[in-house]
Amino acid sequence: MFEGFDATFLARLQFAFTVSFHIIFPAFSIGLASYLTVLNGLHLITGKPVYRSLFDYWKTIFAVAFGMGVVSGITMSYQFGTNWSVFSDKTGPVLGPMMGYEVLTAFFLEAGFLGVMLFGRERVGEKLHFFATAMVGLGTLISATWILSVNSWMQTPAGYSINEAGQFVPEDWWAIIFNPSFPYRFVHMVLAAYLTTALVVGGVGALHLLRRDVDTPGAKTMFSMAMWMAVAVSPIQIFAGDLHGLNTLEHQPAKVAAMEGHYDDHPDGAPLILFGLPDDEEETVHYEIGIPKLSSLILTHEWDGALRGLKSWPKDERPPAELIFWTFRIMVAIGFAMLALGLWSLWARWRGHLYEEPWLHRAALFMSPMGFVAVLCGWITTEVGRQPFTVYGLLRTVESSSPLDAPAVGTSLLAFIAVYTAVFGAGTFYILRLMNRPALAITGPVDQDGPLRSGGIMPGPSHEKDATGHV
Repeated sequence: MFEGFDATFLARLQFAFTVSFHIIFPAFSIGLASYLTVLNGLHLITGKPVYRSLFDYWKTIFAVAFGMGVVSGITMSYQFGTNWSVFSDKTGPVLGPMMGYEVLTAFFLEAGFLGVMLFGRERVGEKLHFFATAMVGLGTLISATWILSVNSWMQTPAGYSINEAGQFVPEDWWAIIFNPSFPYRFVHMVLAAYLTTALVVGGVGALHLLRRDVDTPGAKTMFSMAMWMAVAVSPIQIFAGDLHGLNTLEHQPAKVAAMEGHYDDHPDGAPLILFGLPDDEEETVHYEIGIPKLSSLILTHEWDGALRGLKSWPKDERPPAELIFWTFRIMVAIGFAMLALGLWSLWARWRGHLYEEPWLHRAALFMSPMGFVAVLCGWITTEVGRQPFTVYGLLRTVESSSPLDAPAVGTSLLAFIAVYTAVFGAGTFYILRLMNRPALAITGPVDQDGPLRSGGIMPGPSHEKDATGHV
């Protein structure tokens, strides 16, 4: 069935499929863990039951998303050994320790406090429960730090030498971890995770506001908090994206040329191509619609800034502009749509109509999955734009794959598609059902005199206090 296919292409397709599933869940769990920490902190400070209610509402969703993120990430690790053994051998001395550090720091921290966060509030008390929630949130950020450091090193390798076996070996761990693109990539990705979560939270709040549920304080609070996040973080993300673009131009100019659709050099200023159909074979953009000089102004901050085109590189060293030209534009368009939604909500808030604007609520509901689309498009732009290298400029993709036959890789790809569609499709459906629940103002007991514990023996469900305070 797969005899006519290239094994490396199928291995790339398999990794792209699994990582596209995987990145959705960490992007959501990173933002949601921080959101839960904020909710817990607000409940601890103000004592308002609505924050406790929202914490209980979203913690179940977080648990499911977190579990699916962990499971979907494990399979990618196995692919390094099965489909990309040469890559693993050559980069293992550098990347292997960093992947191990993620487990030792992030996973252990999350595993140690996740159970307390999900089930331990009545047993450990409010303050310790808040601390546990904060540690889970910190763990997700530490995990993102190591993963993005690994990926950034593949984009902008530094602090290494190459031994006689052709392996990358560490020379300066500080330079490896904090490589030239890491700070920009980390900030951009974490902000993307926060905005993605804000759009989901805002969309769920908007859904319940549109339904006019009887108990709406929870829906109003989550919608208000999400819109504050959108209006505050969207401009920061656009600014961070601009800095990231300038860093990419410095270290990966061919990627920027493909993103912009520039095939020819522009020594006196390049246009910003708004629309067109890139053609890598003919090395041109058909039906081009652009604004003169604006691309140079954005990328070089000079009206006549010089930009190189893809023709400056050999054909076998160019990333495919036909794909990342569009993924980049979709990502940017969604970013500005987030900003527009935030400003719209700010205008409605100023007029006192934040909860009585049905078209705003419909727009928020429409935008709720757009953060995931933007994350996927950004990831495709980053990874496909690095081609034809796995380690930029040093190790080619065709030299990184395992010596496997195409039918073997193709069969496992089909198995991944079937299993992922069934398992993660069911998980996503369950998350959507959880989001469909009404956001009540109060759920369960809120006030208590202190942690329910005595000499290590926990009271059972029937041990309730009577009106006098006795058990």
